[in-house]
Parts: sequence; C-alpha cells; structure tokens
Amino acid sequence: METLFAVLHVVSAVFIVGPMAILPMTAMRAVRAGNAGQVEVLAKSTNLISLLSLLVVFFGFGVMGLADKKYDLSVTTPWILWSIILYVVALGLTLFLVVPTMRRASEAIRGAENSEAAPSKYPAIAAGSGVASLLLVAVVVLMVWKP
Repeated sequence: METLFAVLHVVSAVFIVGPMAILPMTAMRAVRAGNAGQVEVLAKSTNLISLLSLLVVFFGFGVMGLADKKYDLSVTTPWILWSIILYVVALGLTLFLVVPTMRRASEAIRGAENSEAAPSKYPAIAAGSGVASLLLVAVVVLMVWKP
C-alpha cells in the first residue's frame, strides 16, 4: 500500500503541481497578446489545478502514515514540516494573488477593447507565480534531499 501511495503522490505532483506552476506563465503570454478569453480560461484552469493539488498532500500524508516506523516520520519531521509550510504559502499565493490577478487582467483587457489602454496586470502575475514556483521547487528539493 505504501508503494501505491508513493506512486500516486509522485504522479499527482508531476501532473497536477507541474501545471499549477506553468499555467500562470502561459497566462502572462496571453496578457501580453491581449487575449482576454485565453487569460480567463487559464485563470479558471489554474484555480482548479491548484485546488486539485491538495490530492498531492493527501497522498503524501498517506505515504508518511504508511512509512516504516524506523524512519520516524511525522508532521513535525523538519523536512516534512517545511515542505507543508512552503506548499501552503505557494497555494495561498496562487489562489489569492495570481488567480484573482489573472481574472482582473482578463477584465482589463476586455475593458481596453472598448476604451484606451488598460493598466497591465503582467507584473503581479509574474511576481506571484514566480515566487509560488520557486516555493514549489523548494518543496521538491526537500522531498528528494530529506535533510
């Protein structure tokens, strides 16, 4: 059972957390191109994928709970605790900064089609998603290194 949870943890990390980090970068390209529809779809997709990333945490807790007692793993194990903290910060940045900013960017682009130029939301999306991605990279390092 531990092997099954480990496989599910890694596969979900690759196929869910990977897009969580990449989709906002695609949205930045759409913001530059002035494609409001694409930015809106990417905001929805980023929101959904970010929420689905909680499955990675669920499977991770499964692996931790099923691990051999000789490893003495718990939530207070430093590399696990720091991974959780960094992930929660990345998830918060994505859900409460990046996704809303992408939505506002889509609205601004639509509004700019009817008037002058809209203020760019590109820097906020870039900064928020960049920091979130770096935090997710740090989580991967901790998961592999296990200091």
